[in-house]
Amino acid sequence: MRNFKVNGLVFIIFLLGLVACRDGQHLESDGGFAVLPQLKKGQAVANFSGGCFWALQECMIELKGVDKVVSGYAGGEKVNPTYEEVTSRRTGHAESVQVYYDPSVISFEKLAYAFFYAHDPTQIDGQGPDLGSDYRSIAFFRTKLEHYVLDSLISQLNEKNKYSPPVATELVLFSKFYPAESYQQDYYKKNTWEPYIDNVSKPKVLKLRKAVPDMIKSEYSN
Repeated sequence: MRNFKVNGLVFIIFLLGLVACRDGQHLESDGGFAVLPQLKKGQAVANFSGGCFWALQECMIELKGVDKVVSGYAGGEKVNPTYEEVTSRRTGHAESVQVYYDPSVISFEKLAYAFFYAHDPTQIDGQGPDLGSDYRSIAFFRTKLEHYVLDSLISQLNEKNKYSPPVATELVLFSKFYPAESYQQDYYKKNTWEPYIDNVSKPKVLKLRKAVPDMIKSEYSN
């Protein structure tokens, strides 16, 4: 009986873990859009664009040292853009993510390294079936050091012929990030049944897990 109770308790905890994972990060919402979390002491932020943010958000949140990842828009001129406006390709924005991470656990360099594995950085104005400037590859930098790190990583990838054609990722000085609609957040986790998620997003996530297994949180390890 005792073993049954223990096993039952373990099973319940397992189920609660699955529910929590499926529910996502519980980001706050205001007016239908996600609210950017307050930066905690010792925390840093980084921004990347690499195709549809559904997959990129999931890829980044699975990395050790990453606390929160918000999907949104960056790289353009329009203030407070909507998804429909961004996909019209008249705002200059690309689908992006803002990553909140602990630099004592994962450095900016390692975060950027994972980013290059989380998508195809050689494709211009698109990712796979998603075509257009709103899906272009961008690595944003805030300091000269971050620019140097990104530029060095790209040079290393090109020199090693890891990617051919060469990396097409834009290096852009960070200006402003606009959080996307609340329904866009944690979309991967909440909509695993969708054909797009299964056929387009999931392969990207699995690719990252295989490429950098030591960087993936234990709950996502296969």
